Amino acid sequence: MAEASISVVQDQFSCSICLDLLKDPVTIPCGHSYCMNCIAEYWNQDDQKRVYSCPQCRQTFSPRPALNKNVMLAEMVEKLKTTKVQTVFPTTSHAGPGDVECDVCTGRKYKAVRSCLMCLNSYCQNHLKQHDRFFKNKKHNLVNATGRLKEMICSQHCRLLEVFCSTDQKCICFLCTMDEHKNHLTVSAEAERTEKQKQLWDIQRKFQQRIQEKEKELQKLKEAVDTHKRSAQAAVKDSERIFTELMHSIERRRSEVIQMIRDREKTEVRRAEGLLEQLKQEIDDMRRRDTELEQFLHTDDHIHFLQWHMSRLFPPLSLGPEPSSCNIPASSPWIRTLHIITSVCLKATEWLHLLGLISGILFIQTDFMIFFRCCVERVCVDAVTGRLSGMGCPGYIYQCHIRASEGREVVLSVGLG
Repeated sequence: MAEASISVVQDQFSCSICLDLLKDPVTIPCGHSYCMNCIAEYWNQDDQKRVYSCPQCRQTFSPRPALNKNVMLAEMVEKLKTTKVQTVFPTTSHAGPGDVECDVCTGRKYKAVRSCLMCLNSYCQNHLKQHDRFFKNKKHNLVNATGRLKEMICSQHCRLLEVFCSTDQKCICFLCTMDEHKNHLTVSAEAERTEKQKQLWDIQRKFQQRIQEKEKELQKLKEAVDTHKRSAQAAVKDSERIFTELMHSIERRRSEVIQMIRDREKTEVRRAEGLLEQLKQEIDDMRRRDTELEQFLHTDDHIHFLQWHMSRLFPPLSLGPEPSSCNIPASSPWIRTLHIITSVCLKATEWLHLLGLISGILFIQTDFMIFFRCCVERVCVDAVTGRLSGMGCPGYIYQCHIRASEGREVVLSVGLG
């Protein structure tokens, strides 16, 4: 009980600014007492406005009141100090970067926890308790500590902004309604906030609706991109497979044609070698007969010459087959076959390149690719087997009907013969 009573007495002689026992106490015209240095520093901040107020009751003074030491109060404080009672305040933390500072602390300021809209000050935990003791019978509006208190004060009347002028679309204080904004359409800040909040809710709902629509469009676009990627990948695989099969088919046909050419070469070479042997034998026979004729043409015995001539029956001289029949044809059907296959392959490449230039064709349909492959393989087979060169039909044409997107149809053809 003794400690509680001492604490109450000490609170009565404490400065509401520094929360310590009064030092050189002074009493200002409203009746509140402060340390001389504390109230002097507090009022120095208002020198530009030349309007000074009490930190507790907010009563204003102009001009600045003179500060005189309250001798009686100073003596009572000195007696209280002799009791050596020390006031212990709860531990608070100093204000850091981004924190709201206590407006009452001197020196290094503590972090503010609440702001008073009546006093227009922010308080740390210690000064907040002091504020609550001084104004416990008054309803001061406390909010979470904010650094925007100056923006909430009317620069003309130093009063709290609590009215909204609809005519000028700005926040004003109560005194402004009787001065500059007299006869203007005004409402309370709370009522205007409610109306503006409804408008913002409508805007927010529209934004949320647009966001949902855009998200649906985004999802559809992602699905379309995935579909195109899958289609492109499938087209690439089909193209690789078809070209691989085509190259294998061409390689197979190439081997078969080369083998046929080699077989034909052996046949022609054997026939030519037989002709060579026959020609050599005929040449040797004719040389022998030529030598014999040479001997009897130069004999001096006429009777012997005539008897020899009568005993020999000279058949008509044969010079052998025509030289053209002994030659191997310079241009065989197999060479023509190779030219045909090369032409077909080049034309197939041109067809595929043309497909990429036709507007509206996005992907080559599977049924067209199968038909195209069959067409090319048919040309290769006909070329290899010789049916192309043996048709005897000039202008023989292979055609491919390509069904493209949007109902387009492209006809690609290659003419042979």
